[in-house]
Amino acid sequence: MLSSRTKHLLHCALLLTVIVLFEIFSGGVKVGDAAGHDFDPWLRYGALGCTLLYLLRFLAFLPLPQTLANLAGLTLYNAFPDRVVLHGSPLLAPFICIRIVTRGDYPQLVRANVVTDKAIGLPSHNRVRETVVPPHYRTKSGALYKARALQYCLEEGVNMLSDSDWIVHLDEETLLTENSVRGILNFVISGRHHFGQGLITYANEEVVNWVTTLADSFRVADDMGKLRLQFSIYQPGQEKMKSRISEIKDFRNQGFQKSLLPNAFNEISVKAVPAESTYK
Repeated sequence: MLSSRTKHLLHCALLLTVIVLFEIFSGGVKVGDAAGHDFDPWLRYGALGCTLLYLLRFLAFLPLPQTLANLAGLTLYNAFPDRVVLHGSPLLAPFICIRIVTRGDYPQLVRANVVTDKAIGLPSHNRVRETVVPPHYRTKSGALYKARALQYCLEEGVNMLSDSDWIVHLDEETLLTENSVRGILNFVISGRHHFGQGLITYANEEVVNWVTTLADSFRVADDMGKLRLQFSIYQPGQEKMKSRISEIKDFRNQGFQKSLLPNAFNEISVKAVPAESTYK
């Protein structure tokens, strides 16, 4: 069995190989006889045509900062971490609420603390609560969709958690692994930060559609690359934040704000709040 460090070194070597091969076969790096076939583009295409062509080529540099951040995050940090070890006793940790937000269209996916637009009839249990958001409810900030539902849970008369409790926000299709639970406990026990997020992976079970699964792999790379780098170096993160875990007093003080985007989810809606305050 390969060690975690060996896997990461092989991962970095493969990434470097893919980049080098792509540059060679795409013509970005010329080798051999191809290096001697240069010409003057100003003479061949003229001043106007050459200027337009160069402007089009320079457009490729627009995502360069994000690309470099992803590259740094994927290579500087171990992409194959070992099994998470608890740093304290779970009995001494604050109460953690796993809160799932859903429209209620797929009740078979949900079996925990739920915020829903439609009643889905969860079985009665002292550790399970189903909260149905009234159709007439409006937030003070005008937040919509997930942000609206999650804000409703924080309102007086609805919220049952104390200020020292923590909330983990999940989508209805997201499952917690043993490692993720240990990581959440370590994060909460450390007491160093107010907001946090974790890696979401896809295709852990049977792959139904390879096209959409491969498309989602970019989101995994984004979490492991740029987002991991930003939260390790720039705290609080300014580029992007998908808020997943927070102490409840922080959300009650800040609230879910209205996003500039008309179809924004709760991750986008809370992005600017901790970045502009003293929260970490």
